[in-house]
Amino acid sequence: MRRPPVPRVAVLAMVAALMTSGCSAPILANPPLVFPSPQAPSPAPSTAPDPIPISFPLDDGPHDRLTEWWYYTGHLRAEDGRRFGFEAVVFRAERGSVPPSWAAHLALTDESGQAFHDVQRAEIGDQVDHSARDAAGRPTGFDLQVAGLSPALVAAGAPAAAAPWRLAGADGTDRIEATLTAEEAAAAGAAFGLQLDLESARPPARHDGDGFVDFGAGGSSYYYSRTRMAATGTLELAGARLAVEGIAWFDHQWGDFVSVGGGWDWFAINVDPIPERELDSQEITLSVVRDAAGEPVLRYGTTAWDDSATRIDGSQFEVETLGSWTSPDTGRTWPSGWRVTLNDVVIDLAPTVLDQELDTRATTGVVYWEGSQRVSGSWGGAPISGEAYVEITRYGP
Repeated sequence: MRRPPVPRVAVLAMVAALMTSGCSAPILANPPLVFPSPQAPSPAPSTAPDPIPISFPLDDGPHDRLTEWWYYTGHLRAEDGRRFGFEAVVFRAERGSVPPSWAAHLALTDESGQAFHDVQRAEIGDQVDHSARDAAGRPTGFDLQVAGLSPALVAAGAPAAAAPWRLAGADGTDRIEATLTAEEAAAAGAAFGLQLDLESARPPARHDGDGFVDFGAGGSSYYYSRTRMAATGTLELAGARLAVEGIAWFDHQWGDFVSVGGGWDWFAINVDPIPERELDSQEITLSVVRDAAGEPVLRYGTTAWDDSATRIDGSQFEVETLGSWTSPDTGRTWPSGWRVTLNDVVIDLAPTVLDQELDTRATTGVVYWEGSQRVSGSWGGAPISGEAYVEITRYGP
């Protein structure tokens, strides 16, 4: 939840939780945590003042910061022609003397079957972090394994833990391993799982120029993306194992930030090669951060191609909402379908499935809409195609 200037960063004060009988309780995203009798202050953000240059693979790994996440979205094709979107994310929150808290969200969009399934987990403690470290104790990548089931499922009688979901990687070579328990499959409406290997086709894109975003009174965040990762592996769905391949987008953000604003719109767009313009595939990410009244307070983005990443100023693009969709589950009305105008580029985004809403109040206290898109439009007059993900978050009951 994402997901800044970067969407997920702008507003999510994340998953830190109190423990009751081994289960994490949800914490609302907006207010920072307040403990009645803290034993120690929160760890100092760093031994050196921000900003610190991002270094790989060191900064692929976890940081001693208030809030952090590792976030994948992607598009998969099976050998039989079926198409899927997916989301896999691990959140980390650090608050005072409380051990780090974690939440994980997993979602599958069955585009061919017009169905959406999602599930969530939560856990607290250092045992989640299996990241390799060098002799100085610095991480050389990330290896995060979340085994704790959703507090809502545990309260309903499910086991407190199961085989962990795993997100791991370093220097753009990553792995996702996640399978649902019977209780999770029942809650999600389908049994599904992912076993994916991912390989970055491009260098990481450091957002806002150097990968450091200053929110002023709201704090700050480091933020980079691997905008095009080749994905291969296996998708499990309803007892079938499907060989799949496709692309993924990876966001990693961390920092000492607190909640600001009231939500965000986040766009991650993969444009196919454009022979008429002699252009290779292009990646564009845009963020519109909103205040509590829903008005935009910050807009910016990044373009990535070849080995380059360029900042997009908020004055360079416009986002027009083309429609809306009302959730039968939460009653919330979300924007649905968008037109992005960026100089001589017009990008139309159409959701592959209307209902891609995630109610994660049991783990992060947030309801959000995050879904796969089909891309059409034009680039300098030439027709374009591609795939995208859009995330929309608004705070509410």
